Amino acid sequence: MANQSLAIQNLLVAEKRAADKVTEARKQRQKRLKKAKNEAQDEIEKFRQEREKQFQEFESKYMGSRDAAAAQIDADIQVQIEEMIKVIDENKEKLIEDIIDLICDIKPEVHKNYLIRMKKEEEVLE
Repeated sequence: MANQSLAIQNLLVAEKRAADKVTEARKQRQKRLKKAKNEAQDEIEKFRQEREKQFQEFESKYMGSRDAAAAQIDADIQVQIEEMIKVIDENKEKLIEDIIDLICDIKPEVHKNYLIRMKKEEEVLE
C-alpha cells in the first residue's frame, strides 16, 4: 500500500512538472510570437518607408515637386485675374453708359392689365 501511495505521489509530482513545462513552453511560445510580430511590423515599416522614398524620388523626377506645381498654379491664377481686371477696366465705361441709356430711355406704355380692363369696360358699355 505504501508502495502504491509512493507511486501515486511520484505520478502527481511528474504530472505537476509536466504541467509546469507545458505552461513554460506556452509562455516561451507567446514570447516568440510577440517577438516575431514586432520584427514583422518593423520590416513592414522599413519597407513602407523605402517605398515612400522611391515614390518621392519618382514624383520629383517625373512630375516635379508639389511646391513647384502649386507655385505654377498660383502664377496662372494671378495671370487670369490680371486679365479679368484688364477686361473690366476696358469695358467699365461702356457698361455704365449702356446702363444709363437703359434707365433714361423711357418709353411710356399702358400696362397690359389696364388694357384688358379697359376692353372689358368697353364691352360692358356696348
